[in-house]
Amino acid sequence: MKVVKDFYEYQILDMSEGMKLESWNGKELLRPDPQIIWENKEHPDYWNKVDAVYHRSNKGGGNWEIINNRLPESWQVHYQDLTFNIKLMGFKHTGLFPEQAYNWNLIREKIKKANRPVKVLNLFAYTGAASVAALSAGAEVVHVDSSRGMVDWAKENVKSSGLEDRPIRFLVDDVLKFVEREIRRGNKYDIILMDPPSFGRGSNGEVWDIEKNLYNLVQRCTEILSDDPILFLINSYTTGLSMTVLENVLLLTVNKKVNGIISSDEIGLPMKDSEMILPCGIYARWEKEQ
Repeated sequence: MKVVKDFYEYQILDMSEGMKLESWNGKELLRPDPQIIWENKEHPDYWNKVDAVYHRSNKGGGNWEIINNRLPESWQVHYQDLTFNIKLMGFKHTGLFPEQAYNWNLIREKIKKANRPVKVLNLFAYTGAASVAALSAGAEVVHVDSSRGMVDWAKENVKSSGLEDRPIRFLVDDVLKFVEREIRRGNKYDIILMDPPSFGRGSNGEVWDIEKNLYNLVQRCTEILSDDPILFLINSYTTGLSMTVLENVLLLTVNKKVNGIISSDEIGLPMKDSEMILPCGIYARWEKEQ
């Protein structure tokens, strides 16, 4: 497992009974997590300082309960030289997945080592943390998400990180339709990133199902890879989808175009003052042989 240990403004303070207690630059949130099946609390005193709690509903979804009325509507957290805007949003999210810092570092390293202009395509790009990371390393970025709200949030993150003058295009679009148009236009990318949801809808109501649509999307993406690609990265939080499955998809698609190295792993976050690690998803990647 790849564990992010240097995200100093984000910490898991404790975990118990299906809930994780987190500090986001001093703002303490309590959110559900299905991986937390134990009942003991390592640090009971920490639980008395919660600013907001997300309550799940038996009917689906849920809501935030604000405990501390001084909690702002949004605030910032910093990772190295990157700045992200945090907000409480539906279905327990905050607009950032701190465990992805592992991949942000990888992306930046690959771009810098290339020592040439690099074009990055970020699909299902959400609030743009990976786009910000790629921009900061000097890449040209195309950011695609079906939600206008998420794209606007990504623009905020780019601006907060002082990168608004860097070359980035933001598109509110269905990912597969965008890729099909890029094939027709002949556009090419050196790095392709994607963080596909289990289920979703495109900008015009198109239905996305990862089990039915992922292979086809990755296959189509091989047609917009440059002649000298650097990285193809798939993140997943879909329960039951194996790392080996993602590796197989890359083996049957990207690796057929350009032979490279395929690998996969879990990513996780440590708990403060503890040996426990919270697993937070998986990735599989194809990368150019060194």
